[in-house]
Amino acid sequence: MHPSGKQSAETIGRRDFLKTGVAAAVGSAAIGGGASAAGEPPANPPKIPTRPFGKIGRELPLLGYGGAALPKTWLNPLSHEERVQLVRYAYDRGLRYFDTSPIYMESEAILGEALKDRRRQVCLVTKVETTRPDGVRKSVEQSLKTLQTDYLDLILIHGTPGLEQMTVEQAMKIHAELVKLRDEKVTRFVGFSAHSYFDKALALISSGGFDHCMLAYGYLPRGYNQVHSARMIELRNACVAKAHELGMGIAAMKVIGAGMLGAWSEYMVPGFDKQRLRRLPAAAIRWVLQDERIGMLTIGMRLKEEIDANIKALSGPTAYTLEDRALLAGFSARLYDTDHVKKLRID
Repeated sequence: MHPSGKQSAETIGRRDFLKTGVAAAVGSAAIGGGASAAGEPPANPPKIPTRPFGKIGRELPLLGYGGAALPKTWLNPLSHEERVQLVRYAYDRGLRYFDTSPIYMESEAILGEALKDRRRQVCLVTKVETTRPDGVRKSVEQSLKTLQTDYLDLILIHGTPGLEQMTVEQAMKIHAELVKLRDEKVTRFVGFSAHSYFDKALALISSGGFDHCMLAYGYLPRGYNQVHSARMIELRNACVAKAHELGMGIAAMKVIGAGMLGAWSEYMVPGFDKQRLRRLPAAAIRWVLQDERIGMLTIGMRLKEEIDANIKALSGPTAYTLEDRALLAGFSARLYDTDHVKKLRID
């Protein structure tokens, strides 16, 4: 069984979000909350369920850490050391898949510092954003240095900047450079991410040359800065089907709508019942879990409380319920009526 999105929805890019008036309020509230990542995990933490993860050859915990949640510029309220401790806290709670990118500013450096003494126990993922084949090796070498490692488990062609700005033919030239690095054991696997433009993504998957794909796949049919049209959703579903057929690892991003169903929900829909708001992330997670072909949920988490809440959602009952359906539909109806949504383009 797998869900299929059908309604149009909001999207607001992370960088666009920072330009809006709500960003200041969110940042102020987060910093004012004084949350710290220094806490210890529970003595008997709940176990995160696992699923087979494509060609990586082993099962991994379903919850992956999205490193885009770490930069200060993108509203992480913690100090550098607290963010290092946050990543270690995620590891201690059972997370083993850590995703980042050079464009996420200090994210690679924080992950490198946090994971250098447990490198062999994690699946470490970064990206290349260059559209020039001769820039791939330099990008990867710099990431290796920043991440304090001599190899990567997975390198992705970034969705944007990257695949969105390239033709399929150009992307395959970047792929050829990544394959060279795979042959040299610099990386174990190669893949790509896609926020939208699933026509290009489907062509890359169908080439048979990729081990992994990370796709925008959540209740809110949104990408980085676009709303998915019905056509694009169908193409996204075709990507999942073809990747599964080929035995690729499939990761879902935008599970929480890049925070629209989580940290930013009360700012996007003021006045919505706060008790119900707290249940939104778990409902969104259960929506994605309906699709058993998804092997990883890559979610950005700024605070240890967010890590704990997502683990709780995954380790408890995971059936998507009528209550979940009603909650997500009710919140989204209000969300779609905001100015943020009405101004956005549809792909």
